[in-house]
Amino acid sequence: MRPWIFLAGLGGVLAVGMGAYAAHGLAADAAAQALVERGSQYQLLHCLALLAADRVAGDGRRGGAIPHLAALLFLLGMVLFCGSLYWKALSGIPLPVPMVTPAGGMTLMAAWLVLAVAGLRR
Repeated sequence: MRPWIFLAGLGGVLAVGMGAYAAHGLAADAAAQALVERGSQYQLLHCLALLAADRVAGDGRRGGAIPHLAALLFLLGMVLFCGSLYWKALSGIPLPVPMVTPAGGMTLMAAWLVLAVAGLRR
């Protein structure tokens, strides 16, 4: 079983669905539409990054723990960053933790750095 591929697939489905909802269901609310579109774009891009991390991890013997850490950070970053954008757009309720969106963005950046480190290893 390849859980990162499975989660990337689910994330991709959600990203495309949210993008479609932004285009059609939120046409009357430009601010909400922009937030959902941004979240959808970032989520779809990082689902591909999740697939790349799985590819680097390989069968577990070759890649070591570093690409798995990158994959985990990509997943966490998507939940925090994209999820907070969706929350803001769809609920209209302020986030319980105001800094969750930038924390998610920093987590995504950390994931890219960890993936870069994985590329330096044999």
